[in-house]
Amino acid sequence: MLNNIENLNSPNSRNQNINSLPHSIEAEETLLGSILVDNEIYNRITYDLSLKSEHFFVPVHGRIFEAIQKLINNGQVADSITLDQYFEKDPALIEIEGTNYLIKLSEASDIAPNSEHYAKLIYDLSLRRELIRLAHEVASKASSPSIDESANSQIEMAESKLFTLAETGETNKGPLSFSDSIAEAISSAETAHNRDGKLSGITTGLKSMDELLGGLHNSDLIIVAGRPSMGKTALATNIAFQAAKKVKNEKDNPILFCSLEMSSVQLTNRILAEEAKISSEKIRRGQLSNDEFINLVRASQNIQERKLFIDETPALSVPQLRTRARRIKRIHGGLKLIILDYLQLMSAINISNNRVQEISEITQGLKAIAKELNVPVVALSQLSRAVEQREDKRPQLADLRESGTIEQDSDVVMFVYRQSYYEERAEPRKTSTETDEKFHNRYLEWQETLEKVQNTADVIVAKQRHGPIGNIKLHFEPALTKFSDLAEDYRKDNGN
Repeated sequence: MLNNIENLNSPNSRNQNINSLPHSIEAEETLLGSILVDNEIYNRITYDLSLKSEHFFVPVHGRIFEAIQKLINNGQVADSITLDQYFEKDPALIEIEGTNYLIKLSEASDIAPNSEHYAKLIYDLSLRRELIRLAHEVASKASSPSIDESANSQIEMAESKLFTLAETGETNKGPLSFSDSIAEAISSAETAHNRDGKLSGITTGLKSMDELLGGLHNSDLIIVAGRPSMGKTALATNIAFQAAKKVKNEKDNPILFCSLEMSSVQLTNRILAEEAKISSEKIRRGQLSNDEFINLVRASQNIQERKLFIDETPALSVPQLRTRARRIKRIHGGLKLIILDYLQLMSAINISNNRVQEISEITQGLKAIAKELNVPVVALSQLSRAVEQREDKRPQLADLRESGTIEQDSDVVMFVYRQSYYEERAEPRKTSTETDEKFHNRYLEWQETLEKVQNTADVIVAKQRHGPIGNIKLHFEPALTKFSDLAEDYRKDNGN
């Protein structure tokens, strides 16, 4: 309709190379004209495609589309007459024949039978332009090194922007009809039925935990919380390794373990200690006998092919975690599980004086990653010191440190609690007013209690969005930092 692209882009057209960018003026004109003739076309193209004003190459076309959008969303008719009030003083439109341009759009355009095709073309060309701009930005930054920005951080920035662009390139799924939802639900139920009693989620390696949770489920955010020295990291490491053990071939998906507190060597030593059944402390101190060292080497050879990736980057942010997870998923064709140790050590993007607000941003980001990548995300969390002030040290949901939306955003909240930790530190001391016999009896009671809870741990499932809550009794071997199921008779004796 109009051949002067310079005018169409006025007054924003200052870059002489703008016309070399991918675009189709004809597709934009045809689509806008079709919508002005039949507003129902707008509803069809925006149902499955997130077409926005910024996707148009010609700025004035984008403004016309935005005005159409406002009118239709307000229940009004969008045509050349109703749009006239929006553009009677628009300098760019005046330069290309004023409001008569709107009338010509309508008159020159029959209702295009392939309007959705033109919309997708406009959308695709917009993404191509953004790719070109991103490539120029990456090249420009790489050509001008900055002291504050390393090459690796530039790569992460570029990768993050590229994946964000990829996300915007996906068409909307839109609302599902109830019949479609029913079909998906039945399909999911059939898949579960065909498992013949097998887990619906990823195994934790602990039978009693799998029974209560049904495994770790895709898109769930699972919080594992506890006070220091309760065994949070040990439990997370056990789960990561057990999940990795199930990897049988190259097609199976890997596990990503992000350790913000411990190094990859420290975590690996724990896994080796469990596999070789050798004290992790002896490994660390170099106190192994020749036979123990040989066992350690054999254990390392047995497990070295496991698809377990450990990222020890300190102060990781949610976007950085997302970038790393996406990279592994892209390279290896999938991702099975993400474990994060621990969320209070993560960096918020929007730094503020309100730590609760920052933690809320982080947990919301973790939940978004779980949904986006369709994997379970297990995040460890500290508990507040309020636990230590109570006589009953068993943690509660209110003890979640800087809780904010931790409880709200999570699908499962589990607390690790070891009574033996507190009993060991509560050894009775004789008071000045106490007889020897009374102190002796009190000391015996303490010894009996300590013996009863020694090498045991409770995992308290305080929240489970899709299932029951409850208490899981486990065996814990401190030297090996290993959790395992308790014998059945022990659980019965203790009412579990």
